[in-house]
Amino acid sequence: MSSPVERLVNLALFLSAARIPVSAEAIRTEVYGYDPDQPDDAFKRQFERDKDDLRTAGFVILTDTENEGYYRLDRASTFAASLDLTAEEAAAVRAAVSALLDDASFPFSDDLRLAMAKIASAVDSGDVPAAARLADEDPERQGWIVAQLADAANRRKVVDFGYTNSRGVNGPHRVEPSGLFLHDGRWYLVGRDTSKDELRTYTVARMADIEVSAVRPKSHDFEPPEDFDVTSFVRLPFQYGPDGSQFEAAIRFESSALWRMDAVCAGHGRTERDGDGVLWTVSARSARRLEQFVIDSGPGLRLVGPRDAVEALDQGLEEVLRIHG
Repeated sequence: MSSPVERLVNLALFLSAARIPVSAEAIRTEVYGYDPDQPDDAFKRQFERDKDDLRTAGFVILTDTENEGYYRLDRASTFAASLDLTAEEAAAVRAAVSALLDDASFPFSDDLRLAMAKIASAVDSGDVPAAARLADEDPERQGWIVAQLADAANRRKVVDFGYTNSRGVNGPHRVEPSGLFLHDGRWYLVGRDTSKDELRTYTVARMADIEVSAVRPKSHDFEPPEDFDVTSFVRLPFQYGPDGSQFEAAIRFESSALWRMDAVCAGHGRTERDGDGVLWTVSARSARRLEQFVIDSGPGLRLVGPRDAVEALDQGLEEVLRIHG
């Protein structure tokens, strides 16, 4: 017995390949995943749900006006543009897709399978071995939770969950989910905490007992903030840390590194001329990650504050020189 997603993909491919309207009976007998021996009413209910799911995924399925019970795919509306890939490009697409589909932390595998059904003929170049790992902490659990949260955000349904913060304090939260992002091997949720009435960022790996509101499942529980942009909540590595640990850091860009300043700063903090260089002042929460960031960002950057972080970085570099000469 095939899974519901496999049946949907098979139905999408069947409709995509058909050049004339096809009957529901043909779909019932020829599309793998449907049981040709099931009662008519059960098949009709299943087929109606599948049509709705495909339409939600962007497949425009029309009922033939001349033949009742026949269906066709509106190719012009379903496929935005023709796709002409070289063998190398097709292989790259399949490699990327295969890697993500085998990644337990990727929460949108069902959507990706349906998307691939739209372009299957253009990427039919055989299997390509590939692997990916988006999340590095309990990937299967993170992927499962993010799939629920993404669905809740899409349907604008309130979510309840238990949450353990960076200080180890656990408590219940009710949140209106607005968006999700992946950063440094972890998924994060951005949403309005209803008790605090403010947008907050939550680490998915610290959530437990997630419950999506089942009240009025086809109605919205809330409206997202106007002009919401989840990318504005993506921080630099050293800006993640316990609440109340925030401090101001200062990093100097030498003249030789000014050409990559915009990419390093990523729109955070403020900059001002400092002789032939630029001084970047930015908020931080983790001194250790700040020191690592300065090293990782390459030559031409120098940490100038706060003093204890500068001293820790200097001591660390001296130790490296002592060990490695």
